[in-house]
Amino acid sequence: MVIDKAQRQLQQLFFHQLIEKQLLSPLGLMLIMGFMLFPTLVAFYFGVKGIIGLLALVVVIPMVWFTVSNLEFGMLLTILCSFFVNFLRKFSTVPFGTALDALLILLLISLLIRQLLQKDYKFATHPMSVMIYLWIAYNVLQALNPYSPSLAGWVYSVRSLAIWQIIYFVAFYSFSSLQSVYRFLILIIVLSFLSALYGLKQEYIGFTAQEMNWLYADPLRYRLFFTWSRLRIFSLFSDPTSFGMSMAYTSLLCFILATGRYTWLARILLILAAATMLLALGYTGSRTPVIMLVAGIVFYMLMTLNVKTIFIGGIIVVIGAGFMLKSTSNPVIYRLQSAFSPQEDSSMKLRLRNQAFIQPYIQSHPIGAGLGTIGLWGKRFNSNSWLATFAPDSAYVRVAVEAGWIGLIIYLMLFFVALYAAIHYYFRVKDPTIKLIYLGLASVIFLITLANYPQEAAYMLPTNLVLNVILALIVRLKDFDVNYQQPIKGN
Repeated sequence: MVIDKAQRQLQQLFFHQLIEKQLLSPLGLMLIMGFMLFPTLVAFYFGVKGIIGLLALVVVIPMVWFTVSNLEFGMLLTILCSFFVNFLRKFSTVPFGTALDALLILLLISLLIRQLLQKDYKFATHPMSVMIYLWIAYNVLQALNPYSPSLAGWVYSVRSLAIWQIIYFVAFYSFSSLQSVYRFLILIIVLSFLSALYGLKQEYIGFTAQEMNWLYADPLRYRLFFTWSRLRIFSLFSDPTSFGMSMAYTSLLCFILATGRYTWLARILLILAAATMLLALGYTGSRTPVIMLVAGIVFYMLMTLNVKTIFIGGIIVVIGAGFMLKSTSNPVIYRLQSAFSPQEDSSMKLRLRNQAFIQPYIQSHPIGAGLGTIGLWGKRFNSNSWLATFAPDSAYVRVAVEAGWIGLIIYLMLFFVALYAAIHYYFRVKDPTIKLIYLGLASVIFLITLANYPQEAAYMLPTNLVLNVILALIVRLKDFDVNYQQPIKGN
């Protein structure tokens, strides 16, 4: 009792000295002097690094607190950071990717604590969740693959295959209302629009000195980026192709959403954002995004089966085909036109030869060679093997080589379930806004599934994290339609 009374008196003293007197008291003045003196002492003993560290703490501590206490904030923060990781790598050697991993693990811990308290497992039986469990488990078990030459290669590779999929579970609980869905879509569109603007800045104004130094640091990278006497723009991303693919599926999403029942201002902003992304896409010099756009328009027409939509879409396709077939000396347009002449493209011929060459190995290794045996990690951890020199140039080929044809079947099933669920809910929900969002999500899944063949689309930041959030949104979005009737348990 005496201790409780002393605590209450102490609390009253602090409240009176700090709050009621608004720091105009001996105790308040001491605190003000302390706050002023502390940074001075830090600067005196630790210099500029100490001040930077202090400022980082002022920002990081509240961020960590908000991330732990609010899953939606943490999920949106993760998506925000994923857009800038590759950009910051060009300016610093700080391991920003590891920081992103730490953020995801922090979100997972927060989610597990919530689950232990609330015991809400409504997502667990959905086929989408089951496929993600299976895919994560299979990749974790790849650590025991007897063909794998290096456990370190597995550790580095499993990040993008398993750890980054944590955001699927976080996102499922982050989407608590239709407003939270809008916030996610707005964030993706705004970040993509800003990326497009920065890409256009690279085209019309030029690259920064740091970006040019980053390009010159790797001769192979420079040769890939410098084609037809010009540098291809890459904006905040790691390369022009990943940037172009992001612009392709996000611009299509914007165009689809612009057909919804929104204000005219919202529609104009969506169309403006999409047009800016398409312009930036052209300067990437990447052909895969162009094919994605054409396929996306066809997919949209098939999904809507509307005479007006098919007519307008047909006109767009015809005009686009005429533009692509028109002879030109412009290197940007010529590069994009070559996407529709794959039989004349040397890079496509090389990819087909590589795929034919690797097929016997895939057929004879059902569980694959182990994660991290090809590509960047293969060169680093498996340099003595011939596989380290093999360029997959495809997410499906990479999975088939590293995880075997068993892993490829699981991976393809994951995309099939995602696309099936998005189309299934699109035709069953009644709310027109939710139906339109499902159409946009189905289109994005279709385009990434398609892009995975010529590129490693689903492995690249920020697409891999955005994809996993979209998978969660596909499962969750139907719950916000009050007229939706769930026909089968778990669907």
